[in-house]
Amino acid sequence: MTELILASNNRKKIAELETFFRSASSKEISVRTLKDIGWTEEIAEDGESFEENSLIKAMVPASLGKLGTADDSGLSVDALGGAPGIYSARYSGEGTDESNRKKLLSEMDGIPEERRGAKFVCVMTLVLPEDSGLVIPEEWRADAALCAKRGIDPARVMNVRGECPGVILTEERGEGGFGYDPLFWYPDFGMTFGEAAPERKNSVSHRGRAMAEFTRRLAAILG
Repeated sequence: MTELILASNNRKKIAELETFFRSASSKEISVRTLKDIGWTEEIAEDGESFEENSLIKAMVPASLGKLGTADDSGLSVDALGGAPGIYSARYSGEGTDESNRKKLLSEMDGIPEERRGAKFVCVMTLVLPEDSGLVIPEEWRADAALCAKRGIDPARVMNVRGECPGVILTEERGEGGFGYDPLFWYPDFGMTFGEAAPERKNSVSHRGRAMAEFTRRLAAILG
């Protein structure tokens, strides 16, 4: 069994990723957290993009000799110039999903339906430990300038971006998912991500799309 160390302690996110691995990969992949291997320090997410923040986090387990993975996800709203973007999880300053949604509704107040377009973005990053004996194929390697900024060989880094378009509603619908899901209307489903079953959401979500490609590439890298 292949063990990945996910640089997150968000149990809902971990469960979502494990569900996706089971459905999308023929390989047995176990997802553990940094806390599971004894790492309890905070990681400073001071990057300027989803790709950079995801890399920052994934480098931590890799520095401990593990296959490191992380995602950085967020909501990009057209009418807000891409905000909340990389600050999605801490948009309100209070650090709760409810307060973040409340602020988003406030910022979007009065914006007409035709201008309420948005997209969820997810970047999944894999960082190989130095002694893994594995190499990321050149066409899958992360941006060289970004890797140089963070002092890591691109041959050890892969990132995959997934996006999902939708519309921001004027009120919450559904109690499922997490984050901004109850406000994110997905036209093809005729419902919000907060109303959709997890398996159905995963089939089209930003994270699901990123994970589909990430899983495919990971299987090839592991051989």
